[in-house]
Amino acid sequence: MILEPTSDAGPPQGARAPSGGSAAHEVANVGVRIALFDLDHTLIPIDSDYAWGEFTTARGWTDADEFKRQNDAFYEHYKAGTLDVNAYVRFATAAICRQGATNSIAAHADFMGAVVQKAIQPQALKLVQDHQAAGDRVVIVTATNEFVTRPIAQAFGVEDLIAVELERDTTPGGTGWYTGAIRGVPSFREGKVTRVEQWLAEQGLGWDTVHTTFYSDSMNDLPLLEKATVPVATNPDARLLAIAQARGWRILHLFS
Repeated sequence: MILEPTSDAGPPQGARAPSGGSAAHEVANVGVRIALFDLDHTLIPIDSDYAWGEFTTARGWTDADEFKRQNDAFYEHYKAGTLDVNAYVRFATAAICRQGATNSIAAHADFMGAVVQKAIQPQALKLVQDHQAAGDRVVIVTATNEFVTRPIAQAFGVEDLIAVELERDTTPGGTGWYTGAIRGVPSFREGKVTRVEQWLAEQGLGWDTVHTTFYSDSMNDLPLLEKATVPVATNPDARLLAIAQARGWRILHLFS
């Protein structure tokens, strides 16, 4: 992995002043250090939700041509920063809603073995483990839904996951399975800041009492990058790379 402008690709050593975000804050008497990681194209070189859709389509759960057309369109909106997250999640979870819990969970176990484990690269796993060894609390913060990402977080040895939470059918006589709707605030764009704030509050913490490092590849994560003590543009897209260079943020090329 390659880190710019410094050569230290591990966790930062010692609290330091915020590094250029528009919402930069002073950190006084920091007792807790938190490493926040985006998931797709940051810790793994794939989009897990996109790959899951392709995997289940190969199983015959969706019409291949129509699913690819819609999936590709949503992905382009995501990259452009124009994604309707509620519409996307309804689309992305439609197959598991139809299939039910038993089939979906079994298929995801196969997906982990066939796709995800091959995408987890040693340098990414080491980066997470280095933060853990330094005593940092590690949290994965992703715009992909909890069903797809919980097993991936566990594969990285990360218990704290902030993902898009899914509503379940809890009506009398209901299935208890997912409905396709989002529960609460989706962890997407500005919603990532909101969800991290909620998580911090649950821990009895706040932005002014923690030192946060946030790794992300995407312009969609600019709000949380600007809020973090140390933003790290990780495998950044072109727009994020330009911002990181202009602001003097750390730039990490984790994958070749």
